[in-house]
Amino acid sequence: MTTDQTPAEPGKPTDETLSGPAEGAVDGPEDAGESAEAAQPFTGRQRLVNGLWPPRLTRAQLIVALLLFGLGLGLAIQVRSTNESSVLRGARQEDLVRILDELDNRTERLHEEKQRLEKQQTELENSSDQAEEARKQTAQKERQLAVLAGTVAAQGPGITMKIDASGSAVESDMLLDAVQELRAAGAEAIQIGKVRVIASTYFSDVGGAVEIDGRKVTQPYVIKVIGKPEDLEPALNIPGGVVQSLEKEQATVSIERSEKIVVDALRSAKRPDYARSSSR
Repeated sequence: MTTDQTPAEPGKPTDETLSGPAEGAVDGPEDAGESAEAAQPFTGRQRLVNGLWPPRLTRAQLIVALLLFGLGLGLAIQVRSTNESSVLRGARQEDLVRILDELDNRTERLHEEKQRLEKQQTELENSSDQAEEARKQTAQKERQLAVLAGTVAAQGPGITMKIDASGSAVESDMLLDAVQELRAAGAEAIQIGKVRVIASTYFSDVGGAVEIDGRKVTQPYVIKVIGKPEDLEPALNIPGGVVQSLEKEQATVSIERSEKIVVDALRSAKRPDYARSSSR
């Protein structure tokens, strides 16, 4: 049995055409635009941002960073050490030798002081009569403090420094620098002219003259110092020190060592108004 099929007329739509697009067909222009945008590759800036953040540090990169930090710190320390030592680079060999000798002498003095204190400690611990030994050491300490306070005369080895400042601009601060340098070198008693220099001594310029503790001192300035001559004289002659500073002001400076220097200018003992001993 056959079925008749009527051929479709030209230009007339068939049933399949009228039924719309088939299931699963591609959507319209909007869907096509979204797919094209999703498939578009990243720009160069986006790739750079994605590569830098969040940071991804490997172990090798961390080690390299630590090494660079250590290298920079070492260079900074080296530069600082070089700057600190540059002051002595321009000094002459004999000046450097003198400075080293002075440092050795100061070290020796500290070592001797340590041995003396250790000896005193041993004597106190081993003495059969500790009370008597303590009284002896107290009396000795009292004499030493009297010398430092300027209430008694003193004698011993040391130096005499003479400053002839006629026609030069030597002021009180230069004499103060000399005193401070001598104290740092181990001076135990100092006298300028007829004035005993102690811890409370002050210097001033009044009417073109130098006054020490309110007393005028005249030229030439004569400074008598008791201490170890081998330490005192080099301390004054270091490069850029007291002697060179005075010579720059056209002053004439002479230093003489002696086995016996007498410091006989005295100061009256002053009782403090407010300070009291804290011992009970």
